[in-house]
Amino acid sequence: MGVYLSTPKTEKFSEDGENDRVRYGLASMQGWRSTMEDAHAAYPDLDASTSFFGVYDGHGGKVVAKFCAKYLHQQVLKNEAYAAGDIGTSVQRAFFRMDEMMRGQRGWRELAILGDKFNKFSGMIEGLIWSPRSGNSNDQVDNWAFEEGPHSDFSGPTSGSTACVAVLRNNQLFVANAGDSRCVISRKGQAYNLSRDHKPDLEVEKERILKAGGFIHAGRVNGCLNLARAIGDVEFKQNKFLPAEKQIVTANPDINTIELCDDDDFLVLACDGIWDCMSSQKLVDFIHEQLQYVHKPLLVYANLIGQFELKGHSNPFFLMIIRLYELSHEMQESKLSVVCERVLDRCLAPSTATGEGCDNMTMVLVQFKKPIKCASSSEEQSSQSKSADNELEIKGTQD
Repeated sequence: MGVYLSTPKTEKFSEDGENDRVRYGLASMQGWRSTMEDAHAAYPDLDASTSFFGVYDGHGGKVVAKFCAKYLHQQVLKNEAYAAGDIGTSVQRAFFRMDEMMRGQRGWRELAILGDKFNKFSGMIEGLIWSPRSGNSNDQVDNWAFEEGPHSDFSGPTSGSTACVAVLRNNQLFVANAGDSRCVISRKGQAYNLSRDHKPDLEVEKERILKAGGFIHAGRVNGCLNLARAIGDVEFKQNKFLPAEKQIVTANPDINTIELCDDDDFLVLACDGIWDCMSSQKLVDFIHEQLQYVHKPLLVYANLIGQFELKGHSNPFFLMIIRLYELSHEMQESKLSVVCERVLDRCLAPSTATGEGCDNMTMVLVQFKKPIKCASSSEEQSSQSKSADNELEIKGTQD
């Protein structure tokens, strides 16, 4: 459940960006929780033709979410499958790589630096003492050097994090998810889930959990964790006779690949603090409303300018004021982060009585900038991929 504050922290971290393919906005808010355990990543130019966006919802602490936000996209780039054009495989391996990198002295030190002030100081000191000197390191292919030290036998963090990422290359979208954060696409105003919430009571999750020696009580793995997949959570990954994808809790993501088309409006990635309060369709509807609302002032001011110029009004001071208003609204109101902030405010509960609307909240909104041509029509693709619960086909990587 987590500890709640007496009053919510409503200050928001917001960010906007764009390139010639996409524009994005994001916002995050601590809310009623005593700590902020969400993290995010937004790299519209992961490389010349690829964009990367991700949300990470930590539990038991913030460090695993922050670790993923710092390193997961880097591991996607560094994997040999990425160079070969196999985005799905490179993303899947990056999820598993997070667990590997958080072990041992180097893993402990990196997590300590991302933690509270005391651990951060300890991690920095141990880095000065134990990190390998240049020319004296046993680097792996991705330059994640092995370190000797007092925490060499560290098996990994007991805290964990969800991970839901979207990788856009040309007209292909790759979505990878482990946990209950979610990715949704709006296609002609209709919400389609591109990820599946990994709850323990799902049949495929329950089967793996039981086979690995775990159990489910009150909807939680071993009575503790309300997720079936996550990065971190080393205590649920201790069966030495099973591979990583068959552990009680696994970092193995579902991978979904779709072809984008002209009907696709925008993409949303958000942690469960949002989805606990709004369904996928309600969020898509709300975003569409807000997008129309935030652009309306621009049209009003543009019309005013046109009317005054047509009527022969040439007062430069008045036209300057109108144009300043236009510029102000263009810079502020049209930001996608403003839409995200309004979603967070809408979801925030007035009190902690029910628990709904009391979680940390993070949301990334990605708009596709240019029309994308597909080999088949959007209607054909939508009819082929739509299922009863509005999920585009999810290609699982689980056996």
